[in-house]
Amino acid sequence: MADEVGLDLVEIAAEANPPVCKIMDFGKYKYEVAQKAREARQNQTHIVVKEVRLTPKIETHDYETKRNQVEKFLKGGDKVKVTMKFRGREQTRPELGYKMLQRLATDIAEFGFIEFAPKQEGRNMTMVIGPTKKKTEAVAEAKAARKAKADAAAETMDGA
Repeated sequence: MADEVGLDLVEIAAEANPPVCKIMDFGKYKYEVAQKAREARQNQTHIVVKEVRLTPKIETHDYETKRNQVEKFLKGGDKVKVTMKFRGREQTRPELGYKMLQRLATDIAEFGFIEFAPKQEGRNMTMVIGPTKKKTEAVAEAKAARKAKADAAAETMDGA
């Protein structure tokens, strides 16, 4: 029957009594399975841990710049490891670094949450902040924003 139709006879369950077979185009089936696997790989997300380094004696403008970097990373769906470096006599006052990290966490509360609380490790104090949005959502939003921007640019070109 399979030869008459020009398709393949594929054995599905050899252990069954009698064995179960299906008439199908096996080449097309293999191609579709490969396409599904490729699509799944494209939709995978890689969570990246970005790092931002601070010191306890940071100036306000520098702090704002670092905070904006952290916001950008969190909006992109990445985790952020914030490292507070203590140099020299700063090591005797770790509470200053702790306060700075807590301030940063409250400033970016709408974009992320504290995954690992600040912890002192030698000369450094580290804290990990996770994004509130998943990476896939962030990537989809960024793609939509780029498309809208390109559409708007194309529209202004047509009108000119």
